[in-house]
Amino acid sequence: GGVYGMNRYVDVPNIFRDFDADENDPDSYDFAFTDWLLQSITAQKAKIFYRLGTSIETAQHIKAYRIYPPKDYEKWARICEHIIMHYNEGWANGFHYGIEYWEIWNEPDSFPDIEDNCMWKGTFEEYLELYRVASLYLKERFPHLKIGGYASCGFYSIFPDGYVGAANSSERTDYFMECFHKFMKYAVKNKLPLDFFSWHSYSDSAKNIEYQKYVRGELDKYGFTGTQSILNEWNPGTARRGTLADSAYIAEMMIKMQNTTCDMLMYYNGDVKGRYDGLYDPITGEPFKAYYAFSAFNELYRLGNQTAVYEIPEGLSCLAASDGKKKAILITNTGEKQCLTITSDIKTDFTIYRINEFMDLEADGKTDLAGELQIETFETILLAGE
Repeated sequence: GGVYGMNRYVDVPNIFRDFDADENDPDSYDFAFTDWLLQSITAQKAKIFYRLGTSIETAQHIKAYRIYPPKDYEKWARICEHIIMHYNEGWANGFHYGIEYWEIWNEPDSFPDIEDNCMWKGTFEEYLELYRVASLYLKERFPHLKIGGYASCGFYSIFPDGYVGAANSSERTDYFMECFHKFMKYAVKNKLPLDFFSWHSYSDSAKNIEYQKYVRGELDKYGFTGTQSILNEWNPGTARRGTLADSAYIAEMMIKMQNTTCDMLMYYNGDVKGRYDGLYDPITGEPFKAYYAFSAFNELYRLGNQTAVYEIPEGLSCLAASDGKKKAILITNTGEKQCLTITSDIKTDFTIYRINEFMDLEADGKTDLAGELQIETFETILLAGE
């Protein structure tokens, strides 16, 4: 959406361009660009997590266009219903993608002052009412789908030095926390559906682990024990974009969050135009080192079952997986240079793949895990064997 999407993709006002039109009429909807986008995603066998709402308007201080609360919440919910029908039930010459996750808005808690808020030009109480109307309506209409929100700006206030560049003030991060508890109390009082709670973070893995413990604990305290916790906007350091260090910290995040109660992670962002877009060089379009961290993690993901690792040295992160035949181990080093001695009860010859200054997940010989393995600072290694 937004400037990068030419105001044509995904956002509710991009698809339903005249709010006064008939929401039951297929001609009121412009699905063309979003159809193309979702077809491209599904062609890669990726799953779609769909945000119902609008994109950020970073120039809202000049004029805001589409981030105001809808003038009719019930109609907005019915418009969302028809978007879901188009992509899951074939309505209006649509598709049967089976998109499971539908998120209601994004970061309505972005700023305490409405004048500063580039996501939601209304009070947080107005957002609560929108969530109430939309979540109840959509869950009744689609009981088999996961309906949730609200893409919280985060939990930085848990730490005294908790704010980061993306949040830019402790007053603002305290507001994030205030909104979270308002939302949870409101959801309890009104018995609202909350299949997942989504939140964002630009902190490192150590802090994200603590944030997740807090989110999971508070959801359980409020009685939402079955609600998934989804960190669906994270990036461990935009200033490191394009560096080997960025690749290592990304691999570390995925490895360490795997062992938390967090249900999903979505990295922000895989585009090529902005400062948060860490996978591809915006000039050449070539992959950065970070791309290969995801490629390496995918080798484990495809095996399906995590296996145990023990006695991991300081500065290293390690994750292993197997499908019963194939095995893989992912190791990344965000500390000092290490010389490892790895022992295993798996009688397997592993091919070593390295991500370092000179290699992009390329094969670098074989090992039977009987000897020493060198891993440089910010190097990531994938061991793959059968």
